[in-house]
Amino acid sequence: MAGGLFYSEGIRAVGIDRIIRESDIAKATLYRHYRSKEDLVLAYLRERHIAVMAGLDEVLALHTAPRDQIAEIFERLYQKAGNPNFRGCAFGLAVAEHGASARIVGLARMHKTAVADELNSIALRAGLVEADQIGRHLALLYDGALARRAVYGNVVPMRDAKECALALFDHAARNELMGKIGI
Repeated sequence: MAGGLFYSEGIRAVGIDRIIRESDIAKATLYRHYRSKEDLVLAYLRERHIAVMAGLDEVLALHTAPRDQIAEIFERLYQKAGNPNFRGCAFGLAVAEHGASARIVGLARMHKTAVADELNSIALRAGLVEADQIGRHLALLYDGALARRAVYGNVVPMRDAKECALALFDHAARNELMGKIGI
């Protein structure tokens, strides 16, 4: 409940009194579970992290070919961004509002690292030369698409990111093949 409000309206814009009112819980009950608003925000971000990682795990289970996995990850990003309520990356939004909170920034960094690690692992499984670099570039495309979607308010960045990610992957795979055959 609070997470939906935080995402749609902004963390600072949503006060504890409103969360209590709309959740229909007592203030004491809320504070028994969350010592502060920051603790509630961290719980919201942890839930988002779990959902994003579950989505990535689903893609990895759905497709075995690394290129198909990359295509599906960016396609899902495109589909999510088509929702009129989509505002971009919850972690980026949280850091923009609460960059002074070491706990929020730390959780956001952990999330971004986990997503980047998944993209990196796909590049490694594909056997690409400089897979670490390819993984970092894929993560940059992913994050950049989220940021541009938030700024421009349309899905074009997601489509562009998917095209770039696949071009990057294909280029790296071609270079890998050429290296193996001695060209």
